[in-house]
Order: sequence, then C-alpha cells, then structure tokens
Amino acid sequence: MFGIVRPCRHRLGESLSVQWMAHLCGLCLALRGDHGQFARVVTNYDGLLISVLTEAQAGGVGGAAGAGRGGSGGGRRTAGPCPLRGMRTASVARGEGARLAAAVSLVLASAKVRDHVADGDGLLARRPVALAARRVAGSWARAGARTGADVGFDTAVLLDAVDRQTGIESLAGPGTPILTVTEPTETATAAAFAHTAVLTGRPGNAEPLAEAGRLFGRLAHLLDAVEDRETDAARGAWNPLTATGTSLAEARRLADDAVHGIRLALRDVDFDDGRLAHLLLAHELVRSVDRAFGTESCGHVPEGAFGPPQGPYAPHDPTPGHPHAPRPPHGPDKRGLWAGCAAAVGLCCTCKVCCADEFEGPWSRRKREGWCSDCDCDCCEACECCECCECCSCCDCGL
Repeated sequence: MFGIVRPCRHRLGESLSVQWMAHLCGLCLALRGDHGQFARVVTNYDGLLISVLTEAQAGGVGGAAGAGRGGSGGGRRTAGPCPLRGMRTASVARGEGARLAAAVSLVLASAKVRDHVADGDGLLARRPVALAARRVAGSWARAGARTGADVGFDTAVLLDAVDRQTGIESLAGPGTPILTVTEPTETATAAAFAHTAVLTGRPGNAEPLAEAGRLFGRLAHLLDAVEDRETDAARGAWNPLTATGTSLAEARRLADDAVHGIRLALRDVDFDDGRLAHLLLAHELVRSVDRAFGTESCGHVPEGAFGPPQGPYAPHDPTPGHPHAPRPPHGPDKRGLWAGCAAAVGLCCTCKVCCADEFEGPWSRRKREGWCSDCDCDCCEACECCECCECCSCCDCGL
C-alpha cells in the first residue's frame, strides 16, 4: 500500500522534502488519532496527495489564505519522536486535508482486504482468518465513513466504486476496453481530489481537480496491473491487462496520456503554493511510469512513438508482431494480507522505509529504495522560486 508516487530527497530538495514528510506523518497521525494504532498500517504515499492538494490551495503551510476563503488549511503541529523520523520531533500536517486523506485510505484499504478475502489469498483461505479479516474491513469502512462525514465527504462514492469494480471484472474478457475496467477507480479518485477544493473554499478548482484525480486513478490502476502481470500469471490470478487482452504498448500509451492529462489539468487549478503538488503529480508520475515499464525515458514524447519496453528487464509482451525482451526471473510470491501488515509495521519500526538503501515491499515483496537513500537521478532538485523545475525543459509541462 505504499503507492506509486515515491519521491526521493534528491529530487524534492530540502524544503519540499520537509513538506512531503509532514504530510506523510500527518496522514499517519490522523489515522492513529481518529482510529487507533492499528489503522496506521493503511498509511500510503498516494493517500497523502489529498493532504498535499488541500494545503496547496489553502495558503501553504499556514493555511491563512484558505481560512480567509471559508475553507480549512489545517496548518501544522509539532509531533513527538517517531522511529520513521529517527526518533526526532517534526512539524506535521493536520486538519481536514489530513483527515480526508485518512478517510479515503481507510475505505480503500477496506476494499483491498475484502478483495483478498474473496480471492482466498494465503491464510485468508481459512474460514476463521477470513471472518476476522471481514470484520476488520467492515470496521475500517465504517471508520472511514465517519471521518469522511466529519469533513463533508460522502464515502459512499468510494464504496459504490468498489462494488461496481467487482461486477465489471467478472464480466470483462478479451476485447473489453481496459478503460471500462479502470472506470470505478477513476470515479473514486476524482471525487476525493475534487473535495479538496470544497475544503478550501475554492469551487472553481473542483472540475480540474476531478479531472486530475480521474486520470490519476486510471494511472494507478494501469501501473498496478503492469507490475503484477507476471506474478498474477504465475498464480493464476485475475489481471486487467491479461483478461482484456491489452498489450503493454497500449497500456504504456494510456499511462503517458494520463500523465500528460494530469499536467494539463493542474494548469487550471488555482494554487497558493503548488510546488509540491506539481512536482509529485507532474514529475514523479513520469518516474512511476518508467519504473513500472522498466524504462528511463521522458514520459512525454510524440504520439505513436511508444513501442514495447526494451531492455533485459522489460515486461514480456506476447502480442504478435511486437519484439520483446526476455522476461526477468520470476520474483518471490506476494505476502498475504496479515503477513504484509506485520512486515509493514516492522519496516516502519526499523526505519527501513526511510533509511535503507533497499528493502523488500511488505506485500508485493518487490525491491524498493529507501526514501532517504542515495539515487542517481539525472534531474535537478526542485526550484524553490517557482512552481516547476529544470526537468521541464525536456517536456511540455511548465505552469
């Protein structure tokens, strides 16, 4: 559940790194404050984007501008020592943005648990464990609904999307458009992104943020399908790309179109300080796409230029007529829900998520880089004086 947006300190720069960490810790503490310690296992990098977008519209860190418009910036507070921060105190995000992020994270985590139960993954094939997991999922869904109601967000749109997703997947087959499968996810993320405009009293931002959220949901669904394709095939599990017969070349085209669409949508959003939001949603998403497809090229290229990913670790594409590289060795099997939760807690308590050069993802078991580890990125740190960075010279994403 760590998400697809995983920036490193080198690309963020010191100021934006502090802000990013403030939102991550703010989401984690909002979950703990409203729902107890165990709820913190649903903390994820993508969920904190809700908090980032709220603060970006509400006058930055202080939130004064947002308060003046009738919205809620939330501001910051000082949090106590935490293992993830090396037992240091820190200024963390608080308020309605963090609570909305917590509500969305809880409801979507509830859906993920129910999905694992339905698939009978690992220990969840055992009836007592499955029963306990359903209770946890129900508790998270109700908790998310309560927090959502507190900030004026109806989580029913998320639950409806989850229910429709199951029905759509059961009917999907060769020839079904892949965007039919991604639609429920798109609808859910569009609603969550748009509600940040409501929280900050910026109704004019709702439409472009809904568009950005819709495309972000599409991208997250596609990248998850690409990364899980080989593992799902080995386990005989359902995968959207395999089920619909969508090639990797088509998935890549849709992913890059989504990234470009998000950039265009962000141009129409009235931010008070949109630097962090822009860097995460315009630049880090390009790296997320490259990481999933095993490439290192710029994400914005002329239409039709994409072919199947090349290189020794490119995913296998069986589409006739397309050259393809050999598949990498089959990786380790995924952990089940509870084993993954235990591994996630261990990673946080030992600071590996933050400080390790490399660690094993708690659920996917794929290799991940620690947030503060060294990297060989060829991009500059974010420019502190404007809402863009020098990387924009390689693509049409300037604000």
